[in-house]
Amino acid sequence: MSGRSSRENRRRALEEARQAQQRRKRRLLLAGGAAVVVLAGAGIGLGLGLSGSGSGSGSGTGSGSSSAPAAAGGAASYAPLSSLGTLTAAPPAGALGPEAVPIPAGAAALAGPSPATAGQAIDGISCQTSEQTIFHIHTHLTLFVNGQQRQVPAGIGIPNAAAQQTQAGPFVSSGSCFYWLHTHAADGIIHIESPVKRTYTLGEFFDEWGQPLSSSQVGPARGKVTVIVNGQVFKGDPRAVPLGSRENLQVEVGTPLVAPETINWASTGL
Repeated sequence: MSGRSSRENRRRALEEARQAQQRRKRRLLLAGGAAVVVLAGAGIGLGLGLSGSGSGSGSGTGSGSSSAPAAAGGAASYAPLSSLGTLTAAPPAGALGPEAVPIPAGAAALAGPSPATAGQAIDGISCQTSEQTIFHIHTHLTLFVNGQQRQVPAGIGIPNAAAQQTQAGPFVSSGSCFYWLHTHAADGIIHIESPVKRTYTLGEFFDEWGQPLSSSQVGPARGKVTVIVNGQVFKGDPRAVPLGSRENLQVEVGTPLVAPETINWASTGL
């Protein structure tokens, strides 16, 4: 495919996703504005409290992060990537999805969205009938288990998610409500759309997902956990990793370790 055709396909995919978001917002506003919807459902045990305000997160229109941000609750410690030794080459990028970000090719989802996430507040994060835009940034999450890539599924943080089919694949355009951290496609993009500007963490995202996260477990996968943030090795509790603007975040369980993937944020419009 020529470079011109590829750029045109990306442009069309991004435009379809934007139009889907606009239609969704109009439907939600007609259905009841920004009122909070609380749905019945089984609760799950959640222990992480609200994190304090942090730095390192800007608007979603800024440039990509050039350094690793501070961890929630205090300064983070990072080690150079070389401290991990020899890394396996990252797999080829998959086809571009509806957000103009590659979908991992042939990769199974780490776990599906939790049915227990039914609209109740989680870690102080509400689920509202419209997306919040006072604080709006994006983080890209990549997952590997024993060297094999896993997808971050669409619909995390969107109870009763309904997907719209686009030329570039499914895009979750509606649901009962939207948590402030959520995913629209299986491309690893975490949308942070909040009514307040604060630092959110990877642990809070996993709590919305209904999956465990620790130094020895990521979802159902068990083993030593390695976290790479913008090309640096995070030293500390994986739950405390901050979700920064245009951040490339990679979480790996076990070995072999894979070289960090990055995405071209400028081409996404996110």
